[in-house]
Amino acid sequence: MTVTRTMLGRPLRGVAFDVAVSAAVALIGLAGAVNLAGGWAAVLVCAGMAVALLFRRAHPGAVTVAVAALGLVQVIAQWGPLPFDVAVLIALYSVVKYGKKLRDAVLAGVAAAVGVVLAAVQTPGVIIWWVTALWYALVTGAVWLVALNVRTRRLYVLSLEERAMTLEREREAESRAAVAEERTRIARELHDVVAHSMAVMIVQADGARFMLDRDPAQARTAVRVVADTGRAALEEMRRLVGVLRDAGPSGGDGLAVAADPEHRRLALAELPDLLARFGDAGLHIRDTVTGEPPALPPGLELTVYRVVQEALTNALKHAGVGAVVEVALAYTAEAVVVRVRDDGRGRPLVSPAPSGGHGLLGMRERVTVYDGSLTAGPRPAGGWQVEVRLPLPSDGATEVIAA
Repeated sequence: MTVTRTMLGRPLRGVAFDVAVSAAVALIGLAGAVNLAGGWAAVLVCAGMAVALLFRRAHPGAVTVAVAALGLVQVIAQWGPLPFDVAVLIALYSVVKYGKKLRDAVLAGVAAAVGVVLAAVQTPGVIIWWVTALWYALVTGAVWLVALNVRTRRLYVLSLEERAMTLEREREAESRAAVAEERTRIARELHDVVAHSMAVMIVQADGARFMLDRDPAQARTAVRVVADTGRAALEEMRRLVGVLRDAGPSGGDGLAVAADPEHRRLALAELPDLLARFGDAGLHIRDTVTGEPPALPPGLELTVYRVVQEALTNALKHAGVGAVVEVALAYTAEAVVVRVRDDGRGRPLVSPAPSGGHGLLGMRERVTVYDGSLTAGPRPAGGWQVEVRLPLPSDGATEVIAA
């Protein structure tokens, strides 16, 4: 990290350099005070130019006007060119390099051209004045061009710095957006895993509690479902953590969890196991498949799986144990249609799990990623229906979108 020392809001090195330049001009005037054409009056003009040069970086236009005015006094007094007139060239250089607009540099160049002519006319011992004017013009023009080149380079460097700062801000904004998107994805996955498993476990635990004395065998079955569901939820949580962790073996527990999002990705082949778990939880599920299942992108498969999982979880919580649920998958050449409907005639839960209100929202977010549509609402005959339509990729290419 570089620490820049400042004085009066300006870099200390720049202030020191300007003081040295101003002091050099003042010393030139003092050294020739005895021999100067204007005497001590010329020394005062020199002192005014030297003081003005102290502000040549912060106020280059004003400094140039002040130095030009003092030079005009020198012309009117007919002192001729003097050694400290180097201050005029320094002011010209400063306004070209540090001026806010190039127009100021052009005006300063015009004024310098007029000053070249006046200085050449007043130069003593000159036979052909225009030769001296040509010499003065070459020196002044060289100073102007050097300053213009430095100005162009300085502005180019400033533009590169500004562009780098803009890119840095854009990268930070993109990083914040990526973090927010990842948090949303994690929250959605956690809801899908935890809400489904907890709903099933609560239903079975309540059932086991009430059937423990009446039907011990059924109570044991319910407890087994609770244990199996908990193990499945733990496995999915480990999968989710594996997706979010860095690749490679971990520190000291001997576990190696892949960071590849495709690692242990849920697929449609696992839908029968999902339906079986909900059947064990007390739903009467009738599933139908229409059409030939195509090769779906992994992300689309996961979306179909999560939609069915969330719809069955809602049916278990709201329709209750014993409800009849129809799960229909229809495959066409253009889309996959998922329809889950229940009759709403199940046995209400004794202590239903509180709803976070994120189920339908999460489904809608997943479906929107693939330009699909979701409709959900009560049925006229009773119960609830969820219908999702997911268009298939037209080119059949495998997607790599992380759900």
